[in-house]
Amino acid sequence: MSKFVVVVFPDEAKANEGVRALEQLHAEGSLAVYAGALIVKDADGKVSVKEWRGKPPIGAALGTVLGGLVGLIGGPPVAALAAAGGALAGGWRDVLDLGVDLEFLDEVSKELTPGRSAIAAEIEEDWVTPLDSRMEAIGGVVLRAWRDDLGDERILREAETRRAELAQLRIEHAQAGADRLAPLQARVDQARAKYQDVRERIEARIDQLREEAAAKIAALQDQAAEVEPADKERIEERIAEIRSDHERRSARLKETFEVAEDALAQ
Repeated sequence: MSKFVVVVFPDEAKANEGVRALEQLHAEGSLAVYAGALIVKDADGKVSVKEWRGKPPIGAALGTVLGGLVGLIGGPPVAALAAAGGALAGGWRDVLDLGVDLEFLDEVSKELTPGRSAIAAEIEEDWVTPLDSRMEAIGGVVLRAWRDDLGDERILREAETRRAELAQLRIEHAQAGADRLAPLQARVDQARAKYQDVRERIEARIDQLREEAAAKIAALQDQAAEVEPADKERIEERIAEIRSDHERRSARLKETFEVAEDALAQ
């Protein structure tokens, strides 16, 4: 399973040194870097972001996290936003769906004070020591969050809710008297439209998973072609893990997609 890492440095020069160190770790095969970006916060608190690795689809997840981070840096603590009630809706749901919790976001926002810079990346690593030791040597503070795609679970639960709602309304419509047929039909139509929307989002997610897995595998294959023979075995293991994870997640989504198609065809 991949991770999101943010390494905060005293200034932009050190952060650029951190970029070079992270790329070197990737070249050595010590870890795999799927996507990366440089975050600079000037003395006035203005934030700029420059991506150096991982355009979509492989960089989409990091882009989502970066959007959340940039929205927080210089703002109120995450805990205060959560306490406001509903402040983490919308785009924040996408960040939380990746398994990035509020504590991680709050840590980064507190570390990245005016004048500091950071590198953010999605990586795969077996040990924390290679990254920690290299970054700490140049003054970096390393923060990590596991990527855990909770969005799968959310859309699967939503699909089941919409299926049950549509089934119940259809039963009620079938048993209703003449005076209730029209309003119940309107409810059935609304429920069907909502279920159709979920079905389309499941289909889009299946495509997204396929594209991201293919991009990560291609990146790892490129990495394997450059490392020493002794390091290729672990990279091949990472490729196998990505394929297995993709097959497992896609199978669950496809099953739910097929159930939705059958229900909507009735």
